[in-house]
Amino acid sequence: MGHHPGVRRAVVLQHTPTEGPGRVAELLAARGMACDVRALHRGDPVPAALGDGELLIVMGGPMGVADAGSPAYPFLAPEIALLAACVARDQPVLGICLGAQLLAAGAGARVYPNTRPGPDGRPVPAREVGWGEIDLVGAGREPVLAGLPERPPVLHWHGDTFDLPAGAVHLASTPLCRNQAFRLGRRQVALQFHCELDPATIGTWVREDANYVRDANGPDGGARILADTERLYAAARPLWNRLLDNVFDVLGP
Repeated sequence: MGHHPGVRRAVVLQHTPTEGPGRVAELLAARGMACDVRALHRGDPVPAALGDGELLIVMGGPMGVADAGSPAYPFLAPEIALLAACVARDQPVLGICLGAQLLAAGAGARVYPNTRPGPDGRPVPAREVGWGEIDLVGAGREPVLAGLPERPPVLHWHGDTFDLPAGAVHLASTPLCRNQAFRLGRRQVALQFHCELDPATIGTWVREDANYVRDANGPDGGARILADTERLYAAARPLWNRLLDNVFDVLGP
């Protein structure tokens, strides 16, 4: 029963015009895998089920699990249901950012705004936006993390976080946000951070999401992300490739 057919194509769920599969599509193409992108924000339907030989990839977006049921985002509830079915059937899934949160929700875990203690000790919102290092957990033993340094640089762009689903293997953390990545079983991986972007897309996000960046990082936040991209991207790209290739090695057989 445990035999999985080889993965032949990826079904990509996209939530906004600027959060497409990016370099994920290039890496899959190099493996001879087609990408079937569903533009949910334009009304493409969420598939009722994932077919044999398909890998589900769920991208990011500014909406959150708390918006499921909102008429503005009719796709979120069906996505969580699809992800719950994928978890139950042990089907391959990669969730990135919002996709990681939706996967956590589909696996029965709580998703909620990330906070840190404020000046008076009460929790205040803690958004992680921009370049930062993640601490990899179990880097020596975990196939998803093979060949990576202990603290690779990634791009963060989130205000929500999640509890680890029951039975999940914790893969990465930051001081501000403990749960940055997990693997569930052999077939589902969640990455809260971004490792699929090219510099042009990062520039687009800084421009189009300027208010969010300013709220998180202050008035020069956007300029800082652009300067960091200029400085860090060339060294980060091969690490991001390695991480995504590891994920596809784990999900693909």
